[in-house]
Amino acid sequence: MKIAMIGTGYVGLVSGACFADFGHHVVCVDKDADKIAALRNGEIPIYEPGLDELVEANVEAGRLQFTEDLAGPVSTADAVFIAVGTPSRRGDGHADLSYVYAAAREIAAALKDFTVVVTKSTVPVGTGDEVERLIREANPAANVVVASNPEFLREGAAIRDFKFPDRIVVGTNDERARKVLGDIYRPLSLNQAPIMYTARRTAEMIKYAANAFLATKITFINEIADLSEKVGADVQEVARGIGLDNRIGTKFLHAGPGFGGSCFPKDTRALLKIALDHDIQLRIVDAVLAVNENRKRAMARKVAAALGGQLRGKTVAVLGLTFKPDTDDMREAPSIPLVTGLLDMGAQVRAFDPAGMDQARPELPEIEYCADAYACARDADALVIVTEWVQFRALDLDRLKREMRQPVMIDLRNIYRRDDMEARGFIYESVGRPKISP
Repeated sequence: MKIAMIGTGYVGLVSGACFADFGHHVVCVDKDADKIAALRNGEIPIYEPGLDELVEANVEAGRLQFTEDLAGPVSTADAVFIAVGTPSRRGDGHADLSYVYAAAREIAAALKDFTVVVTKSTVPVGTGDEVERLIREANPAANVVVASNPEFLREGAAIRDFKFPDRIVVGTNDERARKVLGDIYRPLSLNQAPIMYTARRTAEMIKYAANAFLATKITFINEIADLSEKVGADVQEVARGIGLDNRIGTKFLHAGPGFGGSCFPKDTRALLKIALDHDIQLRIVDAVLAVNENRKRAMARKVAAALGGQLRGKTVAVLGLTFKPDTDDMREAPSIPLVTGLLDMGAQVRAFDPAGMDQARPELPEIEYCADAYACARDADALVIVTEWVQFRALDLDRLKREMRQPVMIDLRNIYRRDDMEARGFIYESVGRPKISP
């Protein structure tokens, strides 16, 4: 199959490379000439494990290309995927669909034979209707079907998620479109990945509902963590105890500093706006957003409490800046309000992240960036683990203690055990676990 992928951001680049790896011929299109030039030179603009090798292999095999020209690839494609950004719109929190609609108009002008135009971007319910209207307005003779095919990729595990998905959602009632998309995803049949065919608007809603539910699970366990600390329970054991119930499941029940990233905050806000536009109140989703924002700010107070409530003149070392490990994504990362709060309370902050420091500098220009975890900890009064990078799971604790001015660790990801830390002489704080070792 011939595929045109409009957009070479996270979703477009991963999806395009994986489709090419299935054996399809994929052309990724982007207006950013510098980005296209870099991709042609083998430079990957995002950090995603395994993506550089996947792109290189499929470029060499002749199945994956990059171009600024939209018309050529679209005119010969069996399917055109729209994978452009839909950031939160300034001022009201709605998803900004200007890039999606601009792509639709350009696609319309290039269409020739029967083509399936697929929205891969996360878009509000009804966007597919508008995309179809715009295409038919611009090109009334177009032989086209507009479908929805939302992505469910986790940053840091996107290639595996694409190749071993829990499900593939295809939103269209047109049999021709079902056949085209069925052929595109046929290589996954060996993995027994279920394809769910549904109406276009339902597919669009599935994406938002899924992200809102996962955000709710994270926020729920974070509130349970706060209560667990007060009553002397261990939130990790609580999470395991409820997660073993297959009606609940174990995933997204890890207490921490709150969710961030490019999807959950943006999509929950957009879902609230969609609901308000239809006179529906999503009280649970509204509370999830409010609790999560408050939690991020509360983490700075947790650090201050570990140092006796006073941070002025103290040095705090922060390990991990990205919103999760195995990515360089700083969008709405919990580290940003945490570090801002520490600075506001008078602390000096230094930080280390294995992949995200270049992305962090524009967001957090006032802090010192270090070469490794031990340089970060040097002469620090407290060390805070914010992102659970694997590099932080087996630190040399004796060396860490020697480097620090005071052996105080605030572990916001519960990587370490309290008894181990206290045995090495650390003052140790975690999230949702008893203050005293059992």
